[in-house]
Amino acid sequence: MAELTLDLDRSSPVPLYFQVSRQLEAAIERGDLAPGDRLENEIGLADRWGLSRPTMRRAIQELVDKGLLVRRRGIGTQVVHAQVKRKAELTSLYDDLTRSGQQPTTEVLLHELTPATEHVAERLGVAVGTSVVRLERLRCAHGEPLALMRNWLPVEVAGGFSTEQFASRGLYELIRSAGVRLHIASQRIGAQAASQAEARLLETRKGAPLLTAERSTYDDSGRAVELGSHLYRADAYSIEMTVVER
Repeated sequence: MAELTLDLDRSSPVPLYFQVSRQLEAAIERGDLAPGDRLENEIGLADRWGLSRPTMRRAIQELVDKGLLVRRRGIGTQVVHAQVKRKAELTSLYDDLTRSGQQPTTEVLLHELTPATEHVAERLGVAVGTSVVRLERLRCAHGEPLALMRNWLPVEVAGGFSTEQFASRGLYELIRSAGVRLHIASQRIGAQAASQAEARLLETRKGAPLLTAERSTYDDSGRAVELGSHLYRADAYSIEMTVVER
């Protein structure tokens, strides 16, 4: 932190707090500020860069709201791991985290055979009451909870996998290992407030915003091979996509 300098344009119409927060965010993304690094208190930072305390406080709060900084009692303000940014592609979260060096781990909360409800049956193209594999997993990155994932899969696709396999490997990797060729998925993105149980698992507060994603995935024959309903911490995860004019 001692070596960090900011290039502030005090004549710019861009507010100083915004300039500060963007430059600190860039420093975190470059690794100049690493996870676990502690920042000076707001008074010290304001003095260092010739800013008012309210300006410095607002800049820090911007990064706290983005999940890049955290205020801890007795410790101060610390850098946390950068938000996971994921492109809207036919990949699994486990694979994306592994490629980006996020050190994913998985806790399997539920692994059972269960009769398909009307909704699950419709999405998987099976009869109501058909036995399907039901999974509930907690995915962490760098040891911090990121996503609560619920999945339903046909027995012929996932019935042969063990709980240990679901804990140690990505779901799409396992599906492909069974000879299934994934081809296309439909996905709906939304948002909801965390329930008490969800907040406990994701280590956030009740009512905190969560990103939701429901996905149906199909193989190259058009057969549905997965229904997923996932919850992501909005302060740690975002989805990126490219849109084009038709």
